[in-house]
Amino acid sequence: MRTKLLMTSLFTAAALFTVAGCSSNQAVRTTDGKTIVTDGKPKVDDDTGLVSYKNAETGKTEQINRDQVKNMSELDN
Repeated sequence: MRTKLLMTSLFTAAALFTVAGCSSNQAVRTTDGKTIVTDGKPKVDDDTGLVSYKNAETGKTEQINRDQVKNMSELDN
């Protein structure tokens, strides 16, 4: 009984995280040909010229100079 409840809880939590994680990933293509997949929409700081984003692979918040960005587009999830 206890394992059945645990398995049900784990499955429910995994399903919720899967749905929440697929909300709006973006692709940032750089001038050197790399593609960075972000979790959510990147934010552009006009004062500093930096683009801040959460890397979908590592989960870390990172920044890139705006002149290194070729284009940004939303991915179909």
